[in-house]
Amino acid sequence: MQSKATSPKQYLDELPEDRKQPVSKLRQQILSNLPKGIEEAMIYGMLGYVVPHTVYPDGYHCDPKSPLPFMNLASQKNFVAVYSMVLYSKKDLMDWFISEYAKRCKYKLDMGKSCIRFKRMDDIPFDLIGELTAKVSTEEWIGIYEFAFKK
Repeated sequence: MQSKATSPKQYLDELPEDRKQPVSKLRQQILSNLPKGIEEAMIYGMLGYVVPHTVYPDGYHCDPKSPLPFMNLASQKNFVAVYSMVLYSKKDLMDWFISEYAKRCKYKLDMGKSCIRFKRMDDIPFDLIGELTAKVSTEEWIGIYEFAFKK
């Protein structure tokens, strides 16, 4: 479900009541732990956390006019999702996340390549998402990205 919101405030205001608190709390965890150089933006109809062109002028290889994605947060039809590009790109970080998730949550991890889906709003490991956000610096993320996509 892509939102047409043009600001994070508008995005949050348009959420269904049962999603406002968990999405807001996830957003606060992300914002509180963002590496220096990453900024919040509306991108792809969701809350995005990106490396702006002022830090990484080349932008995203799929669309160089877009900033380099780092993480996204969205309320989808049947779940709340956190999309972590870094998690997808670093096996050791993925292993850490899976292990920590099992320690902190009572339900099985529901995850795609970079998408962590939360169907139960009462079992979101907010602090774990904050820790994940802080695990990789902006410089390290750019290095990982360039190694994978720039030849």
